[in-house]
Amino acid sequence: MVIFKRPAIFLFFIFCIVLSSCKTRKVITDASGLRGKNVSGTVKERYSVLLNIPENEITNDKLYKFIDSWMGVPHRAGGMDKGGIDCSGFTTILQKEIYNRTMPRTASGMADFVKRKYEEELKEGDLVFFDFSGKKFDHVGIYLHNNKFVHVSTSRGVIISDLKDPWYYKYFSRCGSVDDNKSVNYPERPR
Repeated sequence: MVIFKRPAIFLFFIFCIVLSSCKTRKVITDASGLRGKNVSGTVKERYSVLLNIPENEITNDKLYKFIDSWMGVPHRAGGMDKGGIDCSGFTTILQKEIYNRTMPRTASGMADFVKRKYEEELKEGDLVFFDFSGKKFDHVGIYLHNNKFVHVSTSRGVIISDLKDPWYYKYFSRCGSVDDNKSVNYPERPR
């Protein structure tokens, strides 16, 4: 048994280990270049590296903290919680929690709620739709920056991917911003 004669040094050592482990986190992505790598730092620092943008361009702290808290949650068809979620469930919850909007529960229903845009016009928070199974708009994600979007992969759960990745791009079918005239907005809840 090891006995520490200076408990303050021991406690400081433990504190440093705990503190440093809180700032390093694996951001789950299948975007080439960062696939499988650990990114350290604060939420802003990690996502600025992942999205390849200056840290000061991460202005919606609430959005990135939300994404970070869901990162890696597994896919479950019809799921609506951190035990498992699907793409439209994740988008529904994100729209409600971050933008205070109520959206349809299906990706195809959400497609009717967007003002269509060209992909070059995409802004953070816009929706991107895919036709993976041959049906129109059967998958949805949320655009971030630099062609990166967050969505729920059936094999990897909540993940960040690259829209220009050839596998995703061949199924890409529509994008746009949520039309607030069609969605139901609620006043901010007091905190």
